[in-house]
Amino acid sequence: MRTIIELPQDQLLDLDAHCRRENLSRAEAIRRAVEAMLSERSTGEAAAAFGLWRDRADDALAEQERLRNEWA
Repeated sequence: MRTIIELPQDQLLDLDAHCRRENLSRAEAIRRAVEAMLSERSTGEAAAAFGLWRDRADDALAEQERLRNEWA
């Protein structure tokens, strides 16, 4: 899919310099930047959820069994 974005002149100059150093097109550099941002975001969300119940006094297994017994 094509999209149009506007960048400030200083970002465009930095992007062009990066592309020359890495031998990339602007489009490829932007695709890589978007992919890096999205994968960082998804990793951050998973890390934030890890250990979510660690401060609870309840036993996690007992809580799981209690919740499942609601279905019986």
